[in-house]
Amino acid sequence: MNGSVVTRFAPSPTGRLHAGHGLSALMAHDFARARGGRFLLRIEDIDRGRCRAEHVQAILDDLRWLGIAWDGPVVFQSARMALYADALDRLKAMGVVYPCFCTRADIAREIAASQSAPHGPDGPLYPGTCRGLSEEERAERLAREDHAWRIDMARAAALAGSLDWHDAAAGRVGADPLSLGDVVLARKDAGTSYHLAVTVDDGAQGVTDVVRGMDLFHATHVHRLLQALLGLPTPRYRHHPLLVGEDGKRLAKRDGAPTLAAMREAGEDGLAVAEGLRSGTA
Repeated sequence: MNGSVVTRFAPSPTGRLHAGHGLSALMAHDFARARGGRFLLRIEDIDRGRCRAEHVQAILDDLRWLGIAWDGPVVFQSARMALYADALDRLKAMGVVYPCFCTRADIAREIAASQSAPHGPDGPLYPGTCRGLSEEERAERLAREDHAWRIDMARAAALAGSLDWHDAAAGRVGADPLSLGDVVLARKDAGTSYHLAVTVDDGAQGVTDVVRGMDLFHATHVHRLLQALLGLPTPRYRHHPLLVGEDGKRLAKRDGAPTLAAMREAGEDGLAVAEGLRSGTA
């Protein structure tokens, strides 16, 4: 490997970063730097209802505190919506996406009523309620109802054929996007989704190596499929183990994991924290 290596850290500014985020950023940063490559910072701010400007600033401050420097300007997904819309239009033209009018309550009721709801790595899969709507009903409802766009996973997988990807720990992995079901590619309130945006951005930014937590391992099955459909290159993947708290559970924003900002404000040495994370003693 040489200077062509490109990695990235892509947090969502929906809360403060914790040590698990710090570890992931350090691993991506160090991987690129050790190979003379580039490390990019991308802010995944498509969730307009939850993203906050103060969290963006805190992310920048946290990374600098850890001694992490990025290459080039910070990229914001909110400024790239036209790229995602174009990718979605291409998928529409292929006939592999469909509008979904279901609310979360609708989906929960459908799953509860099913005697054999299919499950994926993260729980029950979308039951396909809107997949079978006629073109006439879709057109009529599109004109008056809010809607998301879902991928018809079976149709898309059949079109793409057999796919695989490589993970540093798992080796060659056969892509199994059907295990995730008809995931959302464009949310009702955002015009895109994590799956679509991250795939488009990694391709557009020339990311060669994706370094991220093991919690996103299964999402790679979807990303590999989208790469094939959109004609994008497939990065190498390095999914690392997650940091866990004293209770053995992975650190998470929603569970109140100690934040890097709190450590900074308490006067801790950021470079020492970074070394502790690298060595596994933090």
